[in-house]
Amino acid sequence: MPGPSRQSRVGDQIRVELAELIARQVHDPGIGFLTITHVKMTPDLQQARVYYTTIGDDKARRDTAKALERATPFLRRLVGQRLRLRRVPELQFFFDESVEKQDRIERILLDLERERAEAPAPDEPPAARESNGAPSEDSKTPPGAGMAEDTHDE
Repeated sequence: MPGPSRQSRVGDQIRVELAELIARQVHDPGIGFLTITHVKMTPDLQQARVYYTTIGDDKARRDTAKALERATPFLRRLVGQRLRLRRVPELQFFFDESVEKQDRIERILLDLERERAEAPAPDEPPAARESNGAPSEDSKTPPGAGMAEDTHDE
């Protein structure tokens, strides 16, 4: 297809509208700092799965979920007024755990990097020195040893 599908375009429009509505119109104290990450639409555009993240612990996450559940009819009505759709999709809110997982992976990688920077570089084992093609310190022969000495006098 030459451009984005209708599902993704409608989902993006709903994401933008919901973000603005939640920031400006919803005055529920249960909704803390909330970010709408993405919206997935069903092929028939009848349902919108809205994924969000929030700052805080599990209690804050539960409070936000309850507040969004209470605000869903209000948000659906306002989205219907702002967007020109035959039928306003049902909104379903889901906490987006992918962002949390990405943060965890990033923290692990940063910890590993910090540990490598703090740890002293291990000396190269003797087996590795011999395997790289260069003779090891033990196997080096003194210069001129093993060569036939020139006994001819001129």
